[in-house]
Amino acid sequence: MKTFLLIATALLVCSCQTKEEVDFIVTNANIYTVDDDFSKASSLAIKDGKFVAVGDSEEISKKYSAEEQLDAGGKTIVPGLIDAHCHFYGLGQNQQVVDLVGTESFEEILERVATFQKERPSEFILGRGWDQNDWEVKEFPTKDKLDELFPDTPVALVRIDGHALLVNQKALDLADITIDTETEGGEIVKENGELTGVLVDNPMDLVYRVMPPGSLEQAIQALKDAEKISLDYGLTTVNDAGLSREVIELIDSLQQVGELSIRVYAMVSSYPENLDYFLNKGIIKTEGLNVRSVKVYGDGALGSRGAALRAPYSDKPDHFGAMVTPVDQIEALAERIAASDYQMNTHAIGDSANIVVLRAYEKVLEGKTDPRWKVEHAQIISQSDFDYFENGIIPSIQPTHATSDMYWAEDRLGEERVKGAYAYKDLLDKAGMVALGTDFPVEQVNPFLTFYAAVARQDVEQYPEGGFQMENALSREETLKGMTIWAAYSNFEEDEKGSIEPGKFADFVILSDDIMTMPVEDIPNLSAEHVFLGGVQKK
Repeated sequence: MKTFLLIATALLVCSCQTKEEVDFIVTNANIYTVDDDFSKASSLAIKDGKFVAVGDSEEISKKYSAEEQLDAGGKTIVPGLIDAHCHFYGLGQNQQVVDLVGTESFEEILERVATFQKERPSEFILGRGWDQNDWEVKEFPTKDKLDELFPDTPVALVRIDGHALLVNQKALDLADITIDTETEGGEIVKENGELTGVLVDNPMDLVYRVMPPGSLEQAIQALKDAEKISLDYGLTTVNDAGLSREVIELIDSLQQVGELSIRVYAMVSSYPENLDYFLNKGIIKTEGLNVRSVKVYGDGALGSRGAALRAPYSDKPDHFGAMVTPVDQIEALAERIAASDYQMNTHAIGDSANIVVLRAYEKVLEGKTDPRWKVEHAQIISQSDFDYFENGIIPSIQPTHATSDMYWAEDRLGEERVKGAYAYKDLLDKAGMVALGTDFPVEQVNPFLTFYAAVARQDVEQYPEGGFQMENALSREETLKGMTIWAAYSNFEEDEKGSIEPGKFADFVILSDDIMTMPVEDIPNLSAEHVFLGGVQKK
């Protein structure tokens, strides 16, 4: 008996010693791994910032030990969420200017601007977020009242989509914009032979050039503010759709010294100085930063009637919108980018802009293997053009655009043309995947609104009843993939993130409810209770 006890004790000690020590173990969870089989698990183990095992709680506990463990209490865990199209730095910048989101009249805008200037006096007043489609009078504002309130201080107020700008006379004077100023790729809006103060698309740059440059401290604060907001919603990777070399290098510097942790897929803005630098330098890749794509600007936005359409706007005859980048330049950019290792991601809203981009892609990508070029927004597609997406082109789409725009989209497009708008299921069927984002701060940062809009095709007021063109709704599984593994794939990062599998970064989110089974109408109230980035808890 004594010998037996000694052997048993030795075996027990040996068994304990065979457990692999890891940094962190989570048990008793409802885990959607989003692997190839969309399998589920109840436990995961993490070491050195990566998943080392995913499976049953009992099996994980037998094989691994860790000083830090978490009983998830049955809570739902999903991979770290990826916003496939946003303006991360822009979100941070917005925290430093007048917030005009949600204003219901031009009078409310004036009140907010006046209050901001009183509390934080500025030599150049900046604001963003107005949308005339939310007002009782759904027309562009004019500068008259701004001129009265601020005759000596320039004011520039950006529309929510970033494609229109309202400025006062002082700002027009600084930018040397007169009634005779001519520009391409946009509009200097006039009424009765006079400037209204509204600039659409390219003419906005004339004002941006005379704005005072922000300080380094302001840029750093903007990035940190944007990170906090994003992480709080469960976003662990953000695709910033259009950054300068200076901001990209600042992000890299902050990540290297541990001042910024969120992962960034940076699309380089297609200005010549950026292209000359990055295309020559090649891909830049760290664990936190991936620079391997170019953001090209095709046309404007539908809300400001800048989207390039094949036929006139239904609510503005003889107006077609406009290409921000001319067709020949789109084609030249495609040729140049195709000759590099970079991916081309082009903003295309209108059906005319989309076909220009799709044809350019088809021409230069012939014979290329796995380019993964994207059409950002792919918002209005002619029925005959969906087939282009069968050739490996990835639609990068934002479901909340459909629910925000549905109040007036048919007015802009007409009954027939609107059938090819926000057609997410049709795009998925052709492309085999879709990458989902928000386009924040154009829309809200909240990724659960993205999920809800994709599945329910309604806004938070549950309008319209029954959902908007429900034949183009996505399933919950398709939507979660679009916010995780498909988004990662679109970034060439599917081997390191986007699912909860051994060897990948331990980026994951613990949710307040089960996103895959909860009542669909409750999804907008979902929250990210805990957020982990590389195995480190950020919330």
